[in-house]
Formats: sequence, structure tokens, C-alpha cells
Amino acid sequence: MKKFRIGFDSGGLLLFLVVMLPNFIWFAIPSPNDVLRRESVTVTLDTAASVFQVLMAASLIFVIHPGRKPLRLAGLLGVIGCAVLYYSGWILYYLGWAGWFVILLLTVPPCLALLLYAACRRNTSALILGIGFTCCHLVYAVANFMI
Repeated sequence: MKKFRIGFDSGGLLLFLVVMLPNFIWFAIPSPNDVLRRESVTVTLDTAASVFQVLMAASLIFVIHPGRKPLRLAGLLGVIGCAVLYYSGWILYYLGWAGWFVILLLTVPPCLALLLYAACRRNTSALILGIGFTCCHLVYAVANFMI
């Protein structure tokens, strides 16, 4: 960990809050066809995903690579594009659509946005934890909503 230091990455915090905002709304306001409130069949995996998510968020926000460079336009556009896809999934979900495509929009783009940001910021720890979270999140989505 010589190459990393403890600090504060406001962009990491902002992105994490952007990704989490629809979840906060969903907790408060159910959608018409709210399949996401079903009991999970992957309880142990969900716990692992939660641990990966918390550690990834902490790493994204508080672990700094001293050699990081400002986010380049391509990276920024990729992160924004993933966020737009993710929010599109939430809009479709609140319109009552809950098919496999919408579930994938709620699963893959937010993970890719966080992974891309971590990669662009050269934050290896957030990237590794994010890959762990992404794998758990994807298995959760497939096992609970697509099989």
C-alpha cells in the first residue's frame, strides 16, 4: 500500500451518492411492479455483496493514489453514460417494467460506472473490491430475477 494514501476523493463520494440516490427513493416509494422487494434466494451472497459495497465505497472515497490524474473526458463520458443507463433503468422500473433487461440496467451500469471511475483514478483497492461487488450483484440479479 506504499503507493496509496488516506485522503478524500470528492468525485468518488459524488459518484457513489449518484448511484445510491435511486435506491434511497426506492426504499421510501415502492414502484407499481416492485419485484425487487421479493425475498432473496441468495442471502449469504447478499451479505458478501454488502461487505464488498461498503469497503468499495470507503476505498473509492478515502484511498488516494498519489499519481492519479484528473478524470479524462473519455472516462467522464463513460461514467456519465453508465449513470444515464442506470437512471433509465429506474425510470422503466417505476413505469412498471421489471423484465430481465430492466434488471440488468439496474445491475450492470452502476457497477461499471464505479469500476470505470476507480480505474481512471488508479484506485486498485476500489477496483478489486468493486469487481467483487459486481460479481455478487450480478449473481444476485440472475438468481433472484432471471431464473
